[in-house]
Amino acid sequence: MDRQFGVVRAPYNLVFGAGQRVALPNYAKAHGKSALLVTDERMAGEPAFAEMRQGVEAAGLAVSVFSGTLPELPAACLAAGVDAGRAAGADLIIGVGGGSCMDAAKIIALLLAHGGEIADYYGEYKVPGPVLPLIALPTTAGTGSEVTPVAVVSDKNRAVKVGIASPYLIPHTAICDPELTYGCPPGLTAVSGADALTHAIEAFTTARRVPTGVTVHEHVFLGKNVLSDLYALEAIRLIGGSLSRAVRDSADHAARADMMLGATLAGLAFGTAGTAAAHAIQYPVGALTHTAHGLGVAAVMPYVMEFNQPMATAPMADIATALGLPVDGLTQAQRAAAAVDGVAALFAEIGIPPNIKALGMSEDKLGWTAEQALAATRLIKNNPRPLDAQSMAMLVAAAYRGDREMLRHSLSEQEAI
Repeated sequence: MDRQFGVVRAPYNLVFGAGQRVALPNYAKAHGKSALLVTDERMAGEPAFAEMRQGVEAAGLAVSVFSGTLPELPAACLAAGVDAGRAAGADLIIGVGGGSCMDAAKIIALLLAHGGEIADYYGEYKVPGPVLPLIALPTTAGTGSEVTPVAVVSDKNRAVKVGIASPYLIPHTAICDPELTYGCPPGLTAVSGADALTHAIEAFTTARRVPTGVTVHEHVFLGKNVLSDLYALEAIRLIGGSLSRAVRDSADHAARADMMLGATLAGLAFGTAGTAAAHAIQYPVGALTHTAHGLGVAAVMPYVMEFNQPMATAPMADIATALGLPVDGLTQAQRAAAAVDGVAALFAEIGIPPNIKALGMSEDKLGWTAEQALAATRLIKNNPRPLDAQSMAMLVAAAYRGDREMLRHSLSEQEAI
């Protein structure tokens, strides 16, 4: 297996720094004459948004605003966004906001370019060509959508959320300005930051695929590789050192900057490596409990790490070091175990529920949840430890009961049979 195989898929321009939103107008005028700004109702009322709009207008572009983005991206709000873009004759889409706003911008740019229905593009490599030029400005340090090739939407005809994955969805330009996160409240800071950390951890521990000449053309998410590892490990270091500080003190601008940089690097990592079982389980959990994506993946993450530890001991030991845990003198296996405990402790410190029961899950839905999670093949194929119906059921049950010891014992018994 070629451990030096690596891939980076990233925006053409990636700008990071406090105050760098002022770079938007010059990027905008290079790519269009009529811009549609895609955001949500709250962000549309912010002074910073008004300044960005005015800057783009001053650069000579006609500007329209679609502020109807809703959480979880129901199809109706996306259709309204497409109608707004079509009515404005938009030839440039600018997404400003959290992950839902940036994903909405991606899908609006896709449908304006290629038409059809959203469902036509579900899965990997279904987008036939370039979408309208996209610029993304995140206002939370979370999803990393400003640099990723995926958008996730709700479909009333499907039980769980579904993804569209294509390199064509990567924004042409991402402008990551930590100042846009300064007003982010503690709860949202915690949930979005925990989401970013799970992205980095899952990207760093995904299964490593044997590369061929067509690997990069057949898979959007390629598994663990030498380049994604660089981004993932630095993201873990940055987020591990700043997440609790950013939650405790919204005025800690250094922590805010580290969080945004960490979230963007995590996006670059999972944008090629992919995510795995924690995300697969969150989709049905989120559908049942109507809780935020970041809350669900974070609640599940320690149990997934526990499950994967025997097959991902070395990278998990590296995670413990990146988190700054006291691991001097410990064996590799002990460092890996410390990583699981450290992530669980960090999430508890910032208020992440300790299990999915606390999210509102009912016990009678555990079987359905396991089935739906196992059906998310684009995620399950990335998990470093293979999952079948029995092991997935054990993993979901442990995440429900909040019992990692039970999971270890059940898996040991299964392996002994």
